Amino acid sequence: MNRTVSAVTVVLLAVIGIAATYVVQRINAPQIAAAQRLIETRKLLDLLPLQTYDNQPLEQPLAVADIALRHSTLTGGYRATLGGKTVAILLRSQAQGYAGAIELLIAVDANGRLLGVKTLKQAETPALGGHLGDWPNAWLQTFIGKSGNEPTEAGWALKKDQGQFDQMAGATITSRAAISAIHDALRYFDEHRAALLGSGT
Repeated sequence: MNRTVSAVTVVLLAVIGIAATYVVQRINAPQIAAAQRLIETRKLLDLLPLQTYDNQPLEQPLAVADIALRHSTLTGGYRATLGGKTVAILLRSQAQGYAGAIELLIAVDANGRLLGVKTLKQAETPALGGHLGDWPNAWLQTFIGKSGNEPTEAGWALKKDQGQFDQMAGATITSRAAISAIHDALRYFDEHRAALLGSGT
């Protein structure tokens, strides 16, 4: 008899525990999802200091998808605003690297100057082109402040190709792909500035 009562008690406690856990998870699900979205957003948008924008850029995607450029493809874009004024455009770009596709997030200010570049995806050789995925990335930071026409068209290349930029050590193809994708994005911004910035300029 005591064993039966003990077994029933254990089962009841287990059911109550499972039910309580389920209820708590259901109640907290929206907050958990919001926190996860915030983490993902910050990871994607850490190119931009928090105080420089007050909207949710990822919730305002631009009509930029599968646009083939000279050396890369734009796969998406977002607008960052502060007080209703556009302060930055973020363009997702994909280019072919040495070992596969390289996906970059390229931030451009309203004047067409590069604010930063972050690698979102790459499959380059570890310890060589794979350094492109490091964050922060010292090599990618050398492009900050550049624009579509500064340096000149010829300058947007590696020094070994008579351009202005050093390459990542041992990663010529990866370096060329990144430089070309960044230049493509800056040129695209210049050519579509009004549409990208919208009315909040």
